[in-house]
Amino acid sequence: MTGGNADEITMDPPHIYVERTLAIIKPDAVHKSEEIEDIILRSGFAILQKRRVHLTPEQASDFYAEHYGKLFFASLVAYMSSGPVIALVIARDQAISYWRELIGPTNTIKARQTHPDSLRAIYGTDDQRNALHGSESFTASEREIRFFFPDSIIEPVPVGQASKDYLSRKVNPTLLKGLTELCKQKPLDPVVWLADWLLENNPNKPRIGQMKVQEPDC
Repeated sequence: MTGGNADEITMDPPHIYVERTLAIIKPDAVHKSEEIEDIILRSGFAILQKRRVHLTPEQASDFYAEHYGKLFFASLVAYMSSGPVIALVIARDQAISYWRELIGPTNTIKARQTHPDSLRAIYGTDDQRNALHGSESFTASEREIRFFFPDSIIEPVPVGQASKDYLSRKVNPTLLKGLTELCKQKPLDPVVWLADWLLENNPNKPRIGQMKVQEPDC
């Protein structure tokens, strides 16, 4: 706020940030990459960067270094270097957890039993060739994005100018009016008061005369 006049409320420009993660379409699913990318987009993700690459065994070993010494390490490296992969930096709200939920359990066979609609259940081959990779944490996503996209800057990604314009046109004018009135009224519970005020003064609230009976969506 500026000055003592409640009508002079100012707000910082709105910032919307989303999380990003690394997705990999593995060798056994590359032939379905267009289909998978379409699912990614329809699931609310933006594809920020994309790269098709054929990893050498050494590069695959470096990427999966955390699994070094485990029984499956050698076969994992052989699998990941057996053909090209497509690395994608994808972004949306809670991207890491949402992508891992979308791809399902690591073991394709188990995924088909417990999560039959998951992408690994649909596109995976067996217990190891599971079609897709997803970073398991923010730290892992940072490291893995840098592995495939070394010039990438790891920071919160703004959704874009379109979202800012939408907020400026559709949200901020009404919100500013509500905050102005809030300062005038000084209610005991300002959050509840503002919520009620927004409900009552929503410019998009349907009027009785405007309401239409919708046919059931069968």
